[in-house]
Amino acid sequence: MKISKTVVTLIPAVVFASAVALTGVSIGRADDMPAVGQVAPAFTLNSQEGKPVNLADYRGKWVVLYFYPKDMTQGCTIEAHNFQRDLAQYDKAGAVILGVSVDSVDSHVQFCTKESLTFKLLSDEKHEVVAKYGSLNQMGQNVMAARNTFLIDPKGVIRKVYTKVSPNPHSEEVLAALAALQKGTSE
Repeated sequence: MKISKTVVTLIPAVVFASAVALTGVSIGRADDMPAVGQVAPAFTLNSQEGKPVNLADYRGKWVVLYFYPKDMTQGCTIEAHNFQRDLAQYDKAGAVILGVSVDSVDSHVQFCTKESLTFKLLSDEKHEVVAKYGSLNQMGQNVMAARNTFLIDPKGVIRKVYTKVSPNPHSEEVLAALAALQKGTSE
């Protein structure tokens, strides 16, 4: 039996593509991710209220821009609850929380209602903002946001980047970094 070179060449590519589909691979590469010291990429997305939210609207405030995979899943609910629990501390520090996923506005409405979330969740169904922030992830046929967070200062500059975030302690980590950065910038 004779095997053509084309078949031999395609087999490793098919095996690789299957492995990618089964394991979940980040499409937004780390080298695509904006780094500390860069101006945060601009965007406008609709919130759960159906209103456009522009990052530039928050100049003069600290912004916790967090990307999360999916509304109403266990890890995402834990992360959102912790941000909600600590919201008064963020308010006191002059910071806002903006959550971004590729879920629809309607999904965000249901998630916020079910979980009593009062901060803004933004819908990126076209995957444009998650791609700009190097946070696009694919699991099989499902495309979602990777769990990454960007702490943006009042001038719009990224001051801290968290990748592959663990949902439970994350809000405390961000609050500690925010306090340290504010102390460092006020001296």
